[in-house]
Amino acid sequence: MSVQKILSDLDSTRDARESLYKFFHQHPELSLQEHQTSAKIQEELEASGIEVIRIGETGLVGVISNGEGPVIAMRGDIDGLPMAEQSDKDYAAAGVTQVDQNTGKETPVAHTCGHDFHISCLLGAVQALNSHKDTWSGTFLAVFQPAEENAAGAKEMVANGIVDKLPKPDVYLGQHVLGSLPGGAVGTRAGAMLSAAASIEITIHGKGSHGSMPNLGVDPIVLGSAIVTRLQTIVAREIAATETAVVTVGSFHAGTKSNIIPDSAVLQLNTRAYDTDVAAHLHEAIERIVRKECEAARSPREPEFRYYDQYPLTENDAEPTAKVRTAFDEYFGENSVDLAPIPASEDFSVIPDAFGSPYTYWGLGGFADHTTAPGNHSPFFAPDLQPTLDRGTEAIIVAVSPWLLKES
Repeated sequence: MSVQKILSDLDSTRDARESLYKFFHQHPELSLQEHQTSAKIQEELEASGIEVIRIGETGLVGVISNGEGPVIAMRGDIDGLPMAEQSDKDYAAAGVTQVDQNTGKETPVAHTCGHDFHISCLLGAVQALNSHKDTWSGTFLAVFQPAEENAAGAKEMVANGIVDKLPKPDVYLGQHVLGSLPGGAVGTRAGAMLSAAASIEITIHGKGSHGSMPNLGVDPIVLGSAIVTRLQTIVAREIAATETAVVTVGSFHAGTKSNIIPDSAVLQLNTRAYDTDVAAHLHEAIERIVRKECEAARSPREPEFRYYDQYPLTENDAEPTAKVRTAFDEYFGENSVDLAPIPASEDFSVIPDAFGSPYTYWGLGGFADHTTAPGNHSPFFAPDLQPTLDRGTEAIIVAVSPWLLKES
């Protein structure tokens, strides 16, 4: 079979691919600051004779044009997280820091979400396709996307003209290494795959006073506490039991001293939903409750709402998902599994939506014992090097096979 021929170099390239993976793991970079990462990817692509198209400062696409046929795009995100790794790997990114261009402060950085695997697997796949052009026909686009972690990267690539610079994909593909799947397994589903999400910063206003004279002020801490409690009724009493929704208050800051009633408080919220109408309901309800609680507390100013880190719903299209699942079943057998919806969120769908292309996205198991595996964004999240690296590369080649492989 052509799939086996394309993947016939896995053994001979394994050492080089593992070494490259360790480089990316040990050199994580913050969102939209992935300059070394991007340069290394370009170096690898150009060394293989693959055309590189730059999209913005750190985004890039490797292009293989191989005759007539479909255009297939595969995305790999490339940024790290502002946190310190605490894994026991001998190649851990211990002590790696970077100055955050937004804050001007130095922060630890680590690939504790798995994007280093996404880079390495996509590079392995594009190089394998480039080495075996006789087995397939069409165009393959390897999209190395920055800044997934702050939901800015896909929008940045769209703003920098990715739709105008590339042919429209017939399908847009993506994968993510997870701790929730058995090691070496690949899992997918049609429909809602990842939740829509948004973070909301809410500033509420009071009237400062001495702690011994609360009657002369409006206490934003008491007001904020009432808001936090009332927000819990949205999911419990406004969302149908058949739907899934989350409203989390992750931060509540106010005051400087025990006997001073401050004049404001700031709450930070996060919402998740698998339906865009449900997500809209959450936001409407949050604003309604906050405004009414402020009115009831005699707040002297209207509350202020700032939405950020907004992620769209990732909802796999049925037809390409069915094609990929069939290919996975045939190649991976019992390691091709069903994947339940994941409450995490992604900006993956932004680019295919800009093209008007269907998409499908799957999970890749990264730990031999997934029952005790840490979750993504844990300081201990460092998937097993193998079989994860090989399996992720295999999954990409198998996924594109229904579209690109020549009939034997």
